[in-house]
Amino acid sequence: MFLSASLINAQPQPPAASPKEHREVRHGAAVIDNYYWLREKSNPEVVRYLEAENAYTEAMTKDLQPFADSLYKEMLGHIKQTDLTVPVRRGNYFYYSRTEEGKQYPIQCRRKGAMDAPEEILLDLNELAKGHKFVGLGDFVVSDDQNLLAYTIDYAGFRQYSLHAKDLRTGQALPDTAERITSVEWAADNQTLFLTTEDQTTKRSDKLWRHVLGASAFEPLYEEKDELYDIELRKTRDKQYLLLGIAAKDTTEFRYVRSDRPRDAFAVFLPREKKHRSYVDHREGLFYIRTNKNAKNFQIVTAPENDPRPKNWKVFIPHQDAVLIEGIDLFQNFAVAVEKSQALNRLRVHNFQTGAWTSIPFPEPVYAASPAATPEYASKTYRYNYQSFVTPPSVYDYDMQAGQARLLKQQEVLGGYDPTQYVSERLWATARDGVKVPVSIVYKKGFPRDGKGSLFLYGYGSYGFASPATFSSSRLSLLDRGMAYAIAHIRGGNEMGEQWREDGMLMKKKNTFWDFIDTAEYLIGQKWTAKERLVIEGASAGGLLMGAVVNMRPDLFRAVHEGVPFVDVMNTMLDASLPLTVGEYLEWGNPNEKAAYDYMRTYSPYDNLEKRAYPAILVTTSFNDSQVMYWEPAKYVARLRTLKTDHNPLLLKIKLDPAGHGGASGRYDRLKDTAFEYAWLLGQVGITK
Repeated sequence: MFLSASLINAQPQPPAASPKEHREVRHGAAVIDNYYWLREKSNPEVVRYLEAENAYTEAMTKDLQPFADSLYKEMLGHIKQTDLTVPVRRGNYFYYSRTEEGKQYPIQCRRKGAMDAPEEILLDLNELAKGHKFVGLGDFVVSDDQNLLAYTIDYAGFRQYSLHAKDLRTGQALPDTAERITSVEWAADNQTLFLTTEDQTTKRSDKLWRHVLGASAFEPLYEEKDELYDIELRKTRDKQYLLLGIAAKDTTEFRYVRSDRPRDAFAVFLPREKKHRSYVDHREGLFYIRTNKNAKNFQIVTAPENDPRPKNWKVFIPHQDAVLIEGIDLFQNFAVAVEKSQALNRLRVHNFQTGAWTSIPFPEPVYAASPAATPEYASKTYRYNYQSFVTPPSVYDYDMQAGQARLLKQQEVLGGYDPTQYVSERLWATARDGVKVPVSIVYKKGFPRDGKGSLFLYGYGSYGFASPATFSSSRLSLLDRGMAYAIAHIRGGNEMGEQWREDGMLMKKKNTFWDFIDTAEYLIGQKWTAKERLVIEGASAGGLLMGAVVNMRPDLFRAVHEGVPFVDVMNTMLDASLPLTVGEYLEWGNPNEKAAYDYMRTYSPYDNLEKRAYPAILVTTSFNDSQVMYWEPAKYVARLRTLKTDHNPLLLKIKLDPAGHGGASGRYDRLKDTAFEYAWLLGQVGITK
């Protein structure tokens, strides 16, 4: 049994999960896990324990709640609650989504011909959400003739999507439904759907199907047997081809079929070759291939439709050691290369008529730029998103003929936001092996550089995912209270190219953790903050980062927020039945191999907890999370309670109602969660109003 939260001498007492010995032999050694039983999701005792943790957190933060409520109102005051996205043209229609004050979810709409035409509501998620605690929209795909909509919905937060179809001419729902959908596309006949589905146990996307509207059958076309690979569908912008991407962490394969020949078999584009990653697109009779063959940071080559073998490749964009090619957008008259260098994205435009390349200029030293929706193949403009720590999200159209960008919309920040009152910089921290780690930082003017200021340091550093310097109106609540905010662009992401990614994975994973620690030491050494005023945050694989650095340097941080944290590395990676396990061997290592097991065991947060003092820790998760199972953070907190020697708070807050890896689905609910987390972190450094 466990002790529920109760008041003894007016002091809430934390729950204590009962230790129940679970013994395994791993590589010849006995391993005992006293909290293994917490993974029994249907066990009432598990639920009672989690409820007790929530009650304890609520009791421990009762005095904090007025501050959290105040922050929520403040954050909400920055948001234009009734708003409209920039319309996107598809054929004769302009598509957009809009929000209404008081409603949790966006409404998907379109207008025919012009924005002053009558509005058609295609999908109102607020209506779909009635009777549900969670609603998540997956795919939203309109047929080429604009008459039919296929979309997928998740009501549990478990990333388990069901297919729905709708006739947009009549508004009628169609009977064509299916479960566990991971991607969907229309063929050119506007009647045939191709879709991929996931395995029921592992959630690996592994099967491809064909379905003709009105038919009862879903025809199986392909099954990927190798558990390292997932599959996904997409259509080329010129609508000529449907592409089936088959991807492991280090290898890809593509299969393709003409969109106007949906009864044909998918053909193999190139035979699968270990560690060859290639990505395919199409324009004007040529395939464009982003490939890492003899090009670590990728190059772009072209190949003829009738024979795309490497012997026929022609280089379109050559490899560069200091530039990562992340993608290419192809249009009838131009192409846009999406590249990254020095932890900053850039967009370069190629004019097919003149052969000239032009870079789209960006005005700030630290920013985030990315492609936006430009679905029309014959478009004369290119849409992109731009923002920074101080510039709100902005949507631009770049005019190819004029060579100029036009601002279409910048997110309104209500409440008198003045960007001139904030400063963002790029810093470079030196890691212990001499590598320079980029750091993006923002603060309000007047921030003290005497070591007395408080600082919020964020990190991720996995899967080759970068952490861009994006704007957050909620973050103003930190900056306006004198807290600086920084992102450590540590190894494991791709901010500095593919080598940066490789140097933070597998048997080099600990570089990720040391980079974060060394960045924190650098910021303290440069008097941006002090240990007593440094708070840190990371989620998912970033939650693993938090757990690891707290074990390695518990003295370095005042408070930690671990969001949906991947902290029980060994138990998860040794269970091949769990979602995301086998495919993750290529990111973390396969612990069934002794060398990998020994290395992973040295940093797994749960396995390296010790009897010592720890900083204040807030752990948040969801009972229905399908990416990091709830029991990882639950076990972590339960075990840490028995070991920590300090009096700092250790709190677990778990959403027992349907919610996902990203938490709540409604925008107001998410904002309340952020307000609580920020209030807690601010409170740990003495800022309570």
